[in-house]
Amino acid sequence: MTLMTMLEAVQLGAAAACVVVVLIPMVMAGWHLSRNRILLYCGVIFITLAVCLHLTPYFPSVSDFVTLVSSVVVFDHRSTCINLVNDIAWKVKPNVSLQHFNPTHNVSSSLNLYEKRWDWSKSLKHDACDFQKLSKSDASDLLNGSWVVVTGDSQARFFTLSLLNLILGPQTKRMGSVRADLFKRHSDYSILVHEIGMKLDFVWAPYVVNLTNSMVGLKTKKSYPDVMVMGAGLWHMLHVNNASNYDFALRMLKSSVVSLLPLTASASIKSPHLFWLGMPMLINGMLNTQEKREKMSDRIWHAYDRALGDSRLLRQTGGPLVLLDIQSLTWNCGPRCTSDGMHYDLVIYEAAVQVMLNALLIESHQSL
Repeated sequence: MTLMTMLEAVQLGAAAACVVVVLIPMVMAGWHLSRNRILLYCGVIFITLAVCLHLTPYFPSVSDFVTLVSSVVVFDHRSTCINLVNDIAWKVKPNVSLQHFNPTHNVSSSLNLYEKRWDWSKSLKHDACDFQKLSKSDASDLLNGSWVVVTGDSQARFFTLSLLNLILGPQTKRMGSVRADLFKRHSDYSILVHEIGMKLDFVWAPYVVNLTNSMVGLKTKKSYPDVMVMGAGLWHMLHVNNASNYDFALRMLKSSVVSLLPLTASASIKSPHLFWLGMPMLINGMLNTQEKREKMSDRIWHAYDRALGDSRLLRQTGGPLVLLDIQSLTWNCGPRCTSDGMHYDLVIYEAAVQVMLNALLIESHQSL
C-alpha cells in the first residue's frame, strides 16, 4: 500500500468517526432539544462556541482575529487607565493636633494646620484599573536598576524630593543631607541609591528651551534614562510672559522628543517612559509680589495652559508625554494646601509620584 493510499484511508476513517461520534449524537440531541426552544438555543450556542474553540488553531486567520481582538481590549484598558490615573479626590480638614498653632511659626508650618488625605476617585472604571499607593518596597522593586531623570523648575525639585522620600524613607538620616543638597539654589543634583541600583539625576531647567537642550544632549550621547519627568512654565510666565513664545518652545521640545524616540525603538535600547509635570493652579491673591500678581494672572495662566494643549506634547493630544496633572491636584486640594499661591504642600507631589508609578505599572504591563 502506497503512502498516499494510507493517508486517504486515514482521512476516510477520521471522517467516518466524525459522523458516528459527533454528527449523529448532535442530530439526535437537536431532535430532543427542538421540543424546548430555550434548550435548543442554549444547545446551538454551546455547540457553536465549542466548534469555534476547537477549530481556531487550524485556521490562522481566525487565530489572528482572536489575537487582534485580545490586543485591542488590552490596549483599550491601558489607554483608559492612563487617562484616569490623575483622577485624585482630596479630603482636607483641620488638624486637631495643632489647635493651638503659634502664628509666629514659619510659613511651611502653617501648611500643617490642615490634614490632607487623598485617594483615586471611585467608579467601576477606576476600580477596574486597580490603582494603588505603592509602598517603599513596591516602588523600589519597580525602579530597581533604573536611571531616573527629573528636569525642570521648583515643581520638579519638589517632585524629586517626594520620590526620594518614598524610596529612602522621609525620616532617615540620609534624607536630611538629601534635602540640604537638593535645595541648593538653582543647582543640579545626583544620587545613587545603592540598595536598588537606582540612579536619579535632577537637572535645573526653568525654561522649556533648557528641556530641549537636555533632550539634544541625550541624543548626542546616545544615552537614555529609563524614566524621564520634565516640566517648565512658571519662570517663562513670570520673566517672558508671552504665551505664543511658550507655545513655540513646547513645539520645539516635542520635535526633539519625537526625534529621540525612533533611536530607542531597537531591541538593545528601550524607549524611556516620558512624563510631563504640569503647572500648578495659581491663587493670584496669595502670590507674594505685585509683579507675580500682574504677570501670573488667571487670564495669562489659562493662555499658557492652552499653549500646552495646542503644542500636542501630551499623550492625550497625540503626543509622546504622559501628563502628571499638577493642575488638577492643586485645584482639588485648594488654598489650604499652599502658603504663597504657587508652591504647594509636599503631599501634592507625593500624589504625583504615585500617579507616575501607577502609570509605569500600566505601561510596563506589570501589577503588584
